[in-house]
This record gives sequence, structure tokens and C-alpha cells, in this order.
Amino acid sequence: MKSRIETMAEKGSVPPETRSQHKGFLQWGRHNNVTKRNHQSIVEIVIDGREEDAVDEDGDRLPTLVYVAREKRPQFHHNFKAGAMNALIRASSEMSNGAVILNLDCDMFSNDPDAIRDALCFFLDEQSGHRIAFVQHPQQYFNVTKNDLYGNSPLQTDKVELAGMGGYGAALYIGTGCFHRREALCGNKYSSKVDGQGSINWKSNDVNKTAKEMEEASKVLVSCSYEEGTRWGKEMGLVYGCPVEDVVTGMKIQCNGWKSIYYRPQKEAAFLGVAPNTLEISLIQHKRWAEGLFQIFLSSYCPLVYGHKRLPLGAQLGYCTYLLWAATAFPTLCYLVLAPLCLLQGIPLFPQVSSPWFIPFAYVYGARTIYSLVEGLMCGYTVKGWWNLQRVVLLRRSSSYVFSFVDTVAKQLGLSKASGFAVTAKVVTEDVRRRYEEEVMEFGSSSTTFIIVATVAMVNLFGLVGGIGKWWWVDGGMSLMGLQFGLCSVVVGLNLPVYVALFFRRDDGCLPVDVMFKAVGLASLAACLMAI
Repeated sequence: MKSRIETMAEKGSVPPETRSQHKGFLQWGRHNNVTKRNHQSIVEIVIDGREEDAVDEDGDRLPTLVYVAREKRPQFHHNFKAGAMNALIRASSEMSNGAVILNLDCDMFSNDPDAIRDALCFFLDEQSGHRIAFVQHPQQYFNVTKNDLYGNSPLQTDKVELAGMGGYGAALYIGTGCFHRREALCGNKYSSKVDGQGSINWKSNDVNKTAKEMEEASKVLVSCSYEEGTRWGKEMGLVYGCPVEDVVTGMKIQCNGWKSIYYRPQKEAAFLGVAPNTLEISLIQHKRWAEGLFQIFLSSYCPLVYGHKRLPLGAQLGYCTYLLWAATAFPTLCYLVLAPLCLLQGIPLFPQVSSPWFIPFAYVYGARTIYSLVEGLMCGYTVKGWWNLQRVVLLRRSSSYVFSFVDTVAKQLGLSKASGFAVTAKVVTEDVRRRYEEEVMEFGSSSTTFIIVATVAMVNLFGLVGGIGKWWWVDGGMSLMGLQFGLCSVVVGLNLPVYVALFFRRDDGCLPVDVMFKAVGLASLAACLMAI
């Protein structure tokens, strides 16, 4: 199959012998104007579970399997993942109208055969099952390294923060690994007028329809013009107009009176996916998330406004914790840039070590660090894994979140147009995969993101080295600038892989020479301007 696909990609057409062997190619037609962004609706029942011969090698019945390609035309906006999800919801309503829908990303697979039964236990609970809109599993990965090099699987977030949101009945919908009640996902508000027995509407469609009839009926539901004049994308299905349609959709469902469950099985992960295995891909992914989340905060769906009197205050603040990721960029940059530059020029920003006012500053930082470390170890991190997470958070806030904040504000002011959905590529070369498994950070790019990362690292290195040279021999100097020395030392320690990639590594994953010159030049310029 792989060989046939590559051959067709090279030729730009489907050979007649291949076209005749596979029914699916017939629906694409032979017209030159048929592309992946310009084609008709395609629906094909690959396996009809109602047929007697729909069984596997052991004689066990197979489920109905349907291939759907919604219609796409250049003049219609297809709303990316949200549009695809809504099309699938409508197509499945014609095929089975099943009461529960499982939503998975294309790079995830089932890791626990009992996951469906576990979810149904929540929906069918006699006391509260009738209020449950969706059951969300954490997003977990099978290729995370021992010390989680890029912080892809934040255990503290999974085991503490998201579980806390679930305690309010307001678990975040994160776009994958989620079991939905169709009734809630289609925009219906919760009504207390139920029998209280964890009922689910099991009404299915007419089983007497032939596969051909269901295919033709579904094609209409996934056409470009079907949603015109309807509530889809507004009050029904996933919400349009936001890169993180999952979070805003989950909050909207909860504001309709439904509850949601966050479920993290203790035995094993229900679903596993593929984590980014280069730093650039990880930062791009977080840039997209942070931008979309900040857009929600600045929109009419802000939880403090839209969720007022609809969500518990704790749930509203919990949402804001994530929606304000982008806003953490500039306070972080102030500490990362001003502290070392002021140290270089001998400008104290904090109380000296001998002052009583030093105690609250030291206490806050020390208590926060110790608490974070202990919590991380209790959640399953290694010490090195916790340290990697601190580094990655620093890199995200000083690069990805800066771009997210600026881009979002520019769009709100009408200074730039909305960008398309950025797909996160996760296919890498064998060398990149080997370095990832050895937990060697992957750079290998001259992107603006890495120029910012390298510049911030060089500013702190200049500040620390220059500050030591200037204040080490001065009586009381280290006491006066003690907190700034400590802050710069921690930042330099976190950026050690950056320095190695700048000056010592020579593999394809190092930082290019032009990045080194730009970073050193910008850091030197900042130091000179500070001196002036």
C-alpha cells in the first residue's frame, strides 16, 4: 500500500489497474479539478456490521466501519478540525445515531479494551449519570522519554490540576480521548426532568435502510452548504472560530447545565498518542494552544463573563489558569532580561541579603520550588524530569507565549488576519529519533523562536559572568546583589543545553552559527543600551 501511494504521488494520477481494484477511487472521478481541497462528499460503508459475513477470523462480529470525506470547495470555509467533527457527528447520526461518541486524534490508539465499559459506568450511574455530558481521559503518550525531555506529559497537570477541575464537574474537554453524550454535544441543554436512573437515549435509526441509502443520505449531511442558516458551529456541535475549539465547546456544554468527568485510570492509560520529539515542534504546538486559549479569554466566551453564575467560581478560575498562558510571557521576560542587565550594571532590584525584607522574597521562591519538586516527585517525576519541565516552561514563556500574546492582540485590534490551523508534524528522521531517545535536545533551525531563546540565554550568561567579575571582590557586593545572582544562576543552569547547542555541538541538532552570532550580537546590544 505504501508503495502504491508513493507511486501515485510521483505520477500525480491513479493508474487504471489500481483504480479498478479499489472502489474508493471511483468516487474521486477522473477530473483534473478534484483535489483534497476541492471535491464532492464521499461516504462509503466499508464494513456493514449488520451483514452476516461481517466477522473476523475468529468469527466475532465486526463493527460497522464508515469512510467519510466531507465536501470541500475553495469558496467555503471548512473550519478545520471543528468542521470535520461536526460533519462526522451528522454522518454518524444517519448511520447509527449512537448515544455515545468517542473522539480520538488520528495519532492516538486504544491501549485499554475496558475504556468503553469504564466510560459507560459514569453515563449509567443511577444517581448522577443523567447529568454527565462527557468523560475525558488525559492526553498521554507512548514515546515520552524517561525524564520527559520536552515536558510533553506534565504529571502534575494531569494528576492535580485537571483532576481538581473535574472535582467541580467542569473537566476540560481537550479534543481527544473523550466519550461524549450525543445529546449534550449536539447543543441540548440539561433538563432535570429525567427518570434519575442514568438513562441514555439509545434510539437508533431505521435498520431497514440499505447501505446505499444511508451513504446517499449522509453525503447531504457532510456537504459544504448543509450548515448554512443552521445552528451548527454556534449552538450545536463544536464551536467555530477558535483554534482550540475543544476547550470552548466543553465550557459551553457545562454552561448548558451538564457536568463532565475527568477520569485517569490507575491501571494503565486508556489511550496513547505520539508526543512531539523536537523542541521546535513542541514550541509550535504550545504557541497554537496558548494563542487559541488567550482568544477565548478575550472573547465573549471568557469564563468570568460567559460562565458567571453558570460555573462554580473555582471552575472559572481553573479555566483562566490555562486561558492566560500567553499573558505569563511578559512578566517572565522581565525577570529573564531586566534582572541580568541590572546585575551587569550594578542596579539592585531586590533587598540585600542582610535586610529583613530579604526573608519574604527568599521564602516565596524557596517554598514554591520545594513544593513544586515534592509534588512532582509524588506524581511520578524523577528529579531530572522535574528539572526538564522547569526548563521547558521557561522556554515556552519566553518564546511561544510571546508570539501567542502578540498575535492574539494584533488580531483583536484588526492589525493581522486570522491564521490557518497549524498541524503539528511528528514524523522525524532516524538521527532525530535517536537523539530524542538519548534525551539530547533538538534545535537544528534558525527560526526566530530559537534566536529569542538563545538571546535570553546569552543575556543571563553575560549578566552572571559580568556580575561576578564586578561584584565578587567588592565588600558587601554579593550581599547587595545576592537575589539577582541566584536568579541568573538558576536561569543559566536551565539553559545549559542551549549553551552546548550554541558552542560545543556539531551534529544536525545544534543551533546554527548564524543563530549564535545573532544571539551574541543582540545580547551585547542590550547590555550596551542598558549601560547608556
